Amino acid sequence: MTKKTGIEVIQGNEACALGALAAGVRFFGGYPITPSTEIAEVMAKELPKLGGKFIQMEDEIAGMAVIIGASLTGKKVLTATSGPGFSLKQENLGYACIAEVPCVVVNVMRGGPSTGLPTSPAQGDVLQARWGTHGDHPVIVLSPSSVKECYTLAVKCVNLAEKYMTPVIFLMDEVIGHLREPINFDEVKDLEIVDRKKTEIGAGEYVSYSAEADHIPVLAPFGTGYRYHVTGLTHNESGYATMATAEVDRMNRRLMAKIDRHLAEILAWESDHVEEADVVLVAYGSGARSAKEAMKRLNSKGYKVGVFRPITIWPFPEAELKKIALGVKAMIVPEMNLGQLKREVERIVAGACPVVGVNKVDGELVTPEEIIAGIKGVF
Repeated sequence: MTKKTGIEVIQGNEACALGALAAGVRFFGGYPITPSTEIAEVMAKELPKLGGKFIQMEDEIAGMAVIIGASLTGKKVLTATSGPGFSLKQENLGYACIAEVPCVVVNVMRGGPSTGLPTSPAQGDVLQARWGTHGDHPVIVLSPSSVKECYTLAVKCVNLAEKYMTPVIFLMDEVIGHLREPINFDEVKDLEIVDRKKTEIGAGEYVSYSAEADHIPVLAPFGTGYRYHVTGLTHNESGYATMATAEVDRMNRRLMAKIDRHLAEILAWESDHVEEADVVLVAYGSGARSAKEAMKRLNSKGYKVGVFRPITIWPFPEAELKKIALGVKAMIVPEMNLGQLKREVERIVAGACPVVGVNKVDGELVTPEEIIAGIKGVF
């Protein structure tokens, strides 16, 4: 793979794959599915040039399983899917959560439920990304709104997975995945790359899930002389199944703590004109692009509108949103579903201001005009 330089017009899915490769991903396992297939195509072409491996699995379940296995050998790994495939990955995604196996799952959202609208955009997987697999578990979910962010946030997803030893979900949507925009590769050539920690303890003294003060375990790659147990059962520090209440409680709380206690390093958002706004649009993904255009049009007419864009959907930047809610007349949440993020915004602002949804589920992008119509009556 030749290192890219200068400006090139590429697709969001292509940028995602190239970002993952730049972050050090050397294994991809997955199954073709619209509208994410271009990610697999780029990985199939480029990984062999870097000494990596691409495997097309027999189905989505196996695609998730194989990246878990590859990650346990120390590789940075990626899989990509959409709607129905994301549903099939949930059981093994839960396995990766409890076994603390770093991996990145790209979900390029499309219309649903079931087969739904394979080639049309939607944002119906927001809650599934957080709660799709059962039990209490941590998860990190990022959402891009430009081709450049498909690249830079793909790098960040890999970094977060490796640093916190956890699955990370890259929640794109069809519009962003298939959008073509220029990206200047000279501007992204020096992004930070994070590798997972390596143990400095001898094999005879090594305890796999004995996390340090940061609550993050150090899992030695399989095949390097360290032997330990990996299971989907609730386990003790040695990785073996346990029903001892104190150990069960400690493991479950540590899983959450390794994310909750590092929010300052994980959370990301973008604020535009929120300080002076009467109304703030809370939008993400492709919908944020329409929200920004709506903001520009309204502000040019003398209205005071801002945009708050969560980049980390989960964990959500709650403290920042609460602060904004105290100074506005209303928050408008445009999204291509029937109110998944709106419910979260309502919970966070807790009545500090009204929350209005602008919801679209017809397979088309929510437009600036529809958002402007949704604001009608607030001023």
